[in-house]
Amino acid sequence: MVSFEPTEEQKMLIESIARYAGTDLRTASRESEESRELPKKLVGKGWELGLLQASIPESFGGFGERSAVTGVLAMEELAFGDLAGALAVMTPSLFAIPILLVGSDEQKNEYLPKVIEGVWQPYTAAIIEYAFDFDADDLRTTATLNDGEYVLNGEKAFVPFAKDAEFILIYAKCDGKTQGFIVPKSSAGLSIRDEREKLMGLNALPLYRIKLDHVMIPASRRLGGAVGHAFEPVLAAMRLASASAALGVARAAFEYSRDYAKEREAFGVKIAQKQAVAFMLAEMRTEIEAVRLLAWETAWKLDQRKEDAYTEAYLAAIGAADMAMTVTDRAVQILGGHGYIRENPVEMWMRNGRGFATFTGLAII
Repeated sequence: MVSFEPTEEQKMLIESIARYAGTDLRTASRESEESRELPKKLVGKGWELGLLQASIPESFGGFGERSAVTGVLAMEELAFGDLAGALAVMTPSLFAIPILLVGSDEQKNEYLPKVIEGVWQPYTAAIIEYAFDFDADDLRTTATLNDGEYVLNGEKAFVPFAKDAEFILIYAKCDGKTQGFIVPKSSAGLSIRDEREKLMGLNALPLYRIKLDHVMIPASRRLGGAVGHAFEPVLAAMRLASASAALGVARAAFEYSRDYAKEREAFGVKIAQKQAVAFMLAEMRTEIEAVRLLAWETAWKLDQRKEDAYTEAYLAAIGAADMAMTVTDRAVQILGGHGYIRENPVEMWMRNGRGFATFTGLAII
């Protein structure tokens, strides 16, 4: 029987994350967006909650076991507070979770303890490419085996904290399939653009372009070792994380606009009593609940290793991207002219919500 009732341990963790997201992240979100900088103490406090650490077994320095269901619950709460802050806190997961899922034993022993020990460190990953037809299963960046080493060529976009990262997990097409490669930032031929990406939203999250010009990587640094790895589990975890983050942003926009509608009066009545507004709010809530159930079911199937989990992760991601855009846009509509000014956060949530169609690879659970 499928049950989505969280365990006591999950409840405690999610309650802690919800408090952090609702106070620390939400409070700092507007200033961080305007200044294009997230306070280090803010990110560090989120890291200390131990979400990634709780996903890593004790044998690799953690104190738990990975649960996709826990990840879904946590990511929604973090993004409810602030999307940029949520992605920043969880950036080391982009490097660690793929190694945990499909890395070799040697890679797990070498890298996982480094990532989760002590304070937050900017381990990151690069998968997105600056192309209108970007497809994670058909990358333009290539990796070719030559005399026992892989030669990487191509360009990557939207790489979080790339300028500060010691190691970057870079994905490339190798033998016709997507494979990850653990690349030191100091590698010859790897260059990072000084200027940060300029996007409609996510301005507080430092994102960079990367260029790979004949970067030589030992075969041992191919994710999974010389034999490589399956990409489906990694991509599913990325898609599910994106769907969960979209839920958090959409829920924030819905709750804010709902509360506004209950307080705002027009022609002597609360606008929430207006049929057009009431219908919009009902549809927003319906869309959120539908995608949430799909995300939870997908997470449960991933944990149970069900055969159709990867397909459902794709459906959850595309459904969540559409839902986030619809809900955040309607939140702006409900606030009317007030929704278009920066005194209210719905315009920021709408800008962030618009990006979920291209955010695959910025989060993983």
